[in-house]
Amino acid sequence: MRLIIVEDEQSFAENLKKLLELKGFAVDWLNSAEKAFNRILLYQNEYDAIILDLNMSGMGGMELTQKLRAENVKVPILILTGNGETKTKIALLNSGADDYIVKPFSVDELVARVNSVLRRPAVTLPVTFTAGAISVDTVKRSITVDDQPIELSLKEYALLECFIRHPGEVMSREQLSNKVWDFAALTLSNVLDVHMVNLRRKLKSADDTVRFETVRGVGYRLVI
Repeated sequence: MRLIIVEDEQSFAENLKKLLELKGFAVDWLNSAEKAFNRILLYQNEYDAIILDLNMSGMGGMELTQKLRAENVKVPILILTGNGETKTKIALLNSGADDYIVKPFSVDELVARVNSVLRRPAVTLPVTFTAGAISVDTVKRSITVDDQPIELSLKEYALLECFIRHPGEVMSREQLSNKVWDFAALTLSNVLDVHMVNLRRKLKSADDTVRFETVRGVGYRLVI
């Protein structure tokens, strides 16, 4: 899944980005709310969640949240704040934020909160997605096929989760690249192909009825 961090403290943002990437997320980072506002309006369909710092120079996290919601941006927003007062929390939620986390925090707590807001669209999504014999636990970030655990790399897991969240749909190469890699990543065409080959091989070794169909000129479909 793809996240964007909006934080003007460089060392903190870079460290947070690395930690989230180690958890399997694709992460972009911008250091100002003004830049983020324009980026998110253009690419809102590419992001699964937005992580904002409350106190930034210039436009703050609460104002950015209000502006995004005024533009009908529905991407879940989680705000980082050093203020744990109840009135601040209420103000953040009333501004349109989906959740907040008080600094200092552990990356595991942040990941849990991100996963929580990702399950809160108009229709609540489950923790576990299934398609045929495949089961994906989005909290443990684990995969089983016919109840047998399958070891996947972080990118392989992210690719499979895209297919499981969109059962029966053809996922274009652009969609997959945008969900699994950040803007700064070198996503040459063969990078996606290599990961798809490995994912196909691992799933087929567990259950030969599971396969990916290549849709020429478009992308791939998971066939169960």
